[in-house]
Amino acid sequence: MGSTLMATTSILLSSGLAAVISSTYSVKKPLNDAVYGAHGEFMVALKYVTLLTLFLFSFFCHSLSIRFINQVNILINTPQDPMSLVTPEYISEILERGFILNTVGNRLFYGALPILLWIFGPVLVFLCTITMVPVLYNLDVVFTSANKGKMINANQNRDFV
Repeated sequence: MGSTLMATTSILLSSGLAAVISSTYSVKKPLNDAVYGAHGEFMVALKYVTLLTLFLFSFFCHSLSIRFINQVNILINTPQDPMSLVTPEYISEILERGFILNTVGNRLFYGALPILLWIFGPVLVFLCTITMVPVLYNLDVVFTSANKGKMINANQNRDFV
């Protein structure tokens, strides 16, 4: 469900951004008069195209994640046959690919937030980056009471199938 929500949000933001880029109405003019930063046409175009690219790749990763996880949901119910190509290791590999694509899609989406704020100026980018560092750190590091405060990398704490 998380991948579906993030894919939907990514494509919705991409569509809205594409509409803003292609509009003949001067929507981009007030954005240029923001706090600080470059206001040339090239820089504005670079900001919008970078943001659009990040959202589209995020959508792509989340869509592939949904595909792999749905495939695991189907294959996990197949009966065990010694001659079958569907083995628990294969299913585990597909599930891991789905989780990795979900993580990459989330990182691209989270990385697009400072780029979105870059449109309004570098001060907001700096504040967003300072805020995102602890958030991403908490997503990567798991503290467990069983390990008495020992830090574990979240990617090493997976057990599949």
